[in-house]
Amino acid sequence: MMLKVTDLAVSYGAIKALRGISFEVNRGEIITLIGSNGAGKTTTLHSISNIIKKAGGSVVFEEEDISSLSPDAIVRKGLIQVPEGRRIFANLSVRDNLEMGAFTRKDKGGIKEDLEMVYEMFPRLKERIRQVAGTLSGGEQQMLAMGRALMSKPRLLLLDEPSMGLAPILVDEIFSIIQRINKAGTTVLLVEQNAYKALSIADRAYILETGLVTKSGDAGELAKDNAVKAAYLGG
Repeated sequence: MMLKVTDLAVSYGAIKALRGISFEVNRGEIITLIGSNGAGKTTTLHSISNIIKKAGGSVVFEEEDISSLSPDAIVRKGLIQVPEGRRIFANLSVRDNLEMGAFTRKDKGGIKEDLEMVYEMFPRLKERIRQVAGTLSGGEQQMLAMGRALMSKPRLLLLDEPSMGLAPILVDEIFSIIQRINKAGTTVLLVEQNAYKALSIADRAYILETGLVTKSGDAGELAKDNAVKAAYLGG
């Protein structure tokens, strides 16, 4: 097991955003957390990365309790997050953004190789290597955010709403890239409002409702579940 989250609780004042959620991610899997707005999906990722404070529970990554580590120490362990809304460095070039992803690394040869790998995976970024990142389209910015994360050599990639605001054709492209990243050896934890797409590529899924896991199982089986279809798949 790569990641084990146990009884995770987060409160914003009197509001209990997470009310003791537990789930596991095995090496090599794509796991998706799906749920409506306000279900606690982004809060879950932020608490795993320790960007927000936990009220209770534990996070164990590769058999080490990382619950109280600082966010930068968690990044150095290989647990890398692509945040909702991309959060690229808008005033820097595409290349500078990618190189920022490798700031914890010292292996110059490996960084150069990974830069080529990112360009091969995202040819549009190579075409725009000197372009200021803030002038890229939404889809290109999402590719840049994912490419920047890959430059950190993630062992586990946390993706927060990668399809948000993208045209359907770009959504398909982003999801096929997620599958490719996974096949190349990176484990993926995906938070996504587009439940149909998320379930189509995931191995297993957890359904979140108001800070609780209400259902979990094989992604293909959940996609056929009548309650899941009614709530998240439009039928």
